[in-house]
Amino acid sequence: MTPADREFALKSLDDSRERLLGTLLGLSREQLEYRPSADRWSVAENLEHIIVTEKFVLGRLESPVRQTPDAPTHSRWAGRDDPFVKKLSEAREDRFQAPEPLRPISRWPIETLVVESEAARVLSREFAASTQLDLRSRFFRHPAPEIGEIDGYQLLLLIGAHSDRHLAQSKAVMASPGFPQPR
Repeated sequence: MTPADREFALKSLDDSRERLLGTLLGLSREQLEYRPSADRWSVAENLEHIIVTEKFVLGRLESPVRQTPDAPTHSRWAGRDDPFVKKLSEAREDRFQAPEPLRPISRWPIETLVVESEAARVLSREFAASTQLDLRSRFFRHPAPEIGEIDGYQLLLLIGAHSDRHLAQSKAVMASPGFPQPR
């Protein structure tokens, strides 16, 4: 990873963390649990999904290299990290069903979600700050067909972009007409 890549990844992790915490802190339990409809996640469910996905992604990055036989020689997004991050963080019209293991199931009490989020981000940040792995030579298939093959560095960038995507979903929940108002 180049020094510029490392700096960009760390900034992405830090900035997405700040945006997330700035939005979530101060929300009541009632606000965190509110679902505008049966097919939408609550703010708490979005946060749980962010945490579980971040831990999953970090596990993939830290695991020994396991290339599939048909692995490409470059990412589908080669040389386009910025458009990749933008696609992941802003593409709200591209609704994608999360894989079963990454769906929220109330793994943690609501009161501990922010602490769990912080703990996951500390590990991701430590990895980004210290890894010596050649992330550009490792490839992963994102489950969304429109994303496709990405390299390990882009998988690292996915952590912050994915957090931003679900922060946007949480803000949409908070803007819905029935969202509980502070007392």
